[in-house]
Amino acid sequence: MPTLVPRWGLTLPLDGVPLHRHRPLIDAVAELGFTDVWSAETAGADAFTPLALFSSWSPTLRLGTAIAPAQTRGPALLAMSTAALADAAPGRFALGLGASSPAIVESWNGLPFEQPYQRVRDTLRFLRRALAGEKIDEAYETFTVRGFRLQRVPEQQPPILLAALRPGMLRLAGQEADGAILNWLAVTDVPKAVAELGTAEKEVAARIFVCPTTDRQFVGVLARRLISSYLTVPAYRAFHEWLGRGDALGPMWDAWEAGDRAAANAAIPDEVVDALVVHGTPDECRAHLRAYVDAGVTTPVAALLPTPDIGTPEGVLAAIRAVSPA
Repeated sequence: MPTLVPRWGLTLPLDGVPLHRHRPLIDAVAELGFTDVWSAETAGADAFTPLALFSSWSPTLRLGTAIAPAQTRGPALLAMSTAALADAAPGRFALGLGASSPAIVESWNGLPFEQPYQRVRDTLRFLRRALAGEKIDEAYETFTVRGFRLQRVPEQQPPILLAALRPGMLRLAGQEADGAILNWLAVTDVPKAVAELGTAEKEVAARIFVCPTTDRQFVGVLARRLISSYLTVPAYRAFHEWLGRGDALGPMWDAWEAGDRAAANAAIPDEVVDALVVHGTPDECRAHLRAYVDAGVTTPVAALLPTPDIGTPEGVLAAIRAVSPA
């Protein structure tokens, strides 16, 4: 069981809502009892810009990246971006750092996806020193930095959490970072992941996909499409094999490798959908999110998925309300 006081987060910005129209959503999030807003970085907004905007709209919400990839920015630039947000929101910014994926690093950014564990480890160690104001002149295993010193050292050092799926990265998070960020796991998977941290004193954030609707057919179609897209990525496949879900997902992986996307989606069992995607009434969604806390997550971060009614401003607010702690 975690010894830290649980927090409650939401992933923003929302798809389909222009960034400049998020001000009412930020106001609503604060009023509904959320403590945190965490960004994402795939092919939409970058991880930092939305949080800079949100920091000027809310004096209370903690802001976090989940995650900033370690390989798509140089170490010095990552230190500067981190320091700038920590300076803009003193004591209210947390850096979530991760390896990302071959698609994002190589296919989209034209950079080699090499030694992901070592690159995250080296970046973490570099950032610790850089954010403390040290001059860095060192050859790390995956990069070399010569003569860099951060000119705007933040007054309060931001915590650094690592996106971690399996024992190696989880142990690194427990030993050298301030916590871990989990993704795509069920409530029943949490204890196994948390145990690898080796301590109950670290923050455990988890991005949890939530579709607040009772339309099971809608949820099933959407969830299966997401599950097949994510869990066929080698790192996530290995993660779920480690969690013991190999038999349940084996037919999906076989169909995907054969190039049959429809069969892959159809092969995903209902119990996997129900375990990995929170859905139902607002009360059912909140109860499912709280179950993650009971299992060992200190910061559940709801990632809202589209619902049949989320296409209007009212629908967006209703969805946010459905996953709020209130």
